[in-house]
Amino acid sequence: MSGAAELVALERISVHFALGGGGLLGGRRRVLRAAQDVSFSIAEGETLALVGESGSGKSTLGNVVAGLQVPTAGRMRFRGKEMDRPTWKAARRAIQIVFQDPFSALDPRMPVSDIIAEPLRIQGSAGRVARQERAAELVQQVGLPRDALNRYPHEFSGGQRQRIAIARALAPAPALIVADEPLSALDVSIQSQILNLMKDLQEQHRLSYLFISHDLAVVNHLVDRVAVLYLGRLVEVAPRADLFATPSHPYTQALLDSVPRIGVRRRHRTIRGEMPSPLNPPPGCVFHPRCPKAQEICRVEPPQLASAPGRTTQLAACHFKD
Repeated sequence: MSGAAELVALERISVHFALGGGGLLGGRRRVLRAAQDVSFSIAEGETLALVGESGSGKSTLGNVVAGLQVPTAGRMRFRGKEMDRPTWKAARRAIQIVFQDPFSALDPRMPVSDIIAEPLRIQGSAGRVARQERAAELVQQVGLPRDALNRYPHEFSGGQRQRIAIARALAPAPALIVADEPLSALDVSIQSQILNLMKDLQEQHRLSYLFISHDLAVVNHLVDRVAVLYLGRLVEVAPRADLFATPSHPYTQALLDSVPRIGVRRRHRTIRGEMPSPLNPPPGCVFHPRCPKAQEICRVEPPQLASAPGRTTQLAACHFKD
C-alpha cells in the first residue's frame, strides 16, 4: 500500500528439507527445496496473496512468517527489526495464523470460550476474568451468538468453526494474520460470508493479511497485491488490478486463463505437463519445461525478478516478459 509502513519483510528466504540417505543405511541424501530465494514484504493494513498450484511452497512460506518453520537461509524483519529470539518473543502476539481445516485446528475437548482465550493464557497476558471477557467480545465480533461460548467445536458447522478460529487469532490483538487457505474447506455459499467477515475485521482492527490461496477468483475480491509462486520460486509480484489486467509471466497468464468469467471468452493458454519435483528442479528457469515461450536461454540461465517493460510496480521473473 502506498505510503504505509513496512510490517513484515522476507529477504531471500529458502526452506530445504533433507530426505532419506545417510545414517546406518547409507545412500544419497536428497534435498527437497520447498522455497528458494523468496523476497517480499507486507505493509501495515495491506493484504498480500500468495498464489500457485499445490506444491508451490505457499504454506511453507506462511509457516515461516508465522514462526512455525525456521528457514534454511535468508532473513525476516518485523517492523524494521531483524527476527531473532527476543524479537520473536514480542512478535508472537502480533502474528497469528488461521488454518485451512477449522475442525482439526480446534481442540474438541475445550469449550469455545477457552479456545478463543487460549493465546492469552499461553502468553500470560491476562487473568482468567479478562480472558473470558475478551472471548465474549470476540465471539460477537465474528458473528456468533454469546451462548456459543459454552459449546464445543463439534456442535458447529464448518463456517462457524472457521469464525471461532478467526476469533482465536484476534484474541491477542495481532497486526498480521496468516490465512492459510481459510476458505477451501468451506461450502461456496459460506466462503463469501467468511470473506466479507475478514474484510470487515481488517477495517475495524487495521489488520494485515498474508492470504494463501489457489483460488484467484477469491483473491481478486480481497487483496491489494499478489505474489505468484511456482516450484518454490517467486515468478511475479504485482498490485492486484495490474496483475489481473496485464499479467507478465506466462505462468500467471495461464493461471488467470483458467478462472471462469461470465461473458468473457476464455483464451486457451493451458499449462502443459505437470509441475516437476522439488527434489529435482529444472536448471535455468524452473518453469521452462512447461512454458510456451521457452528458448535456449531459459534452460540455462535463471531469470531475475525485475520490472516488466513500462510497469514499475509489476515484477516478473521471465526472460520474455510481456
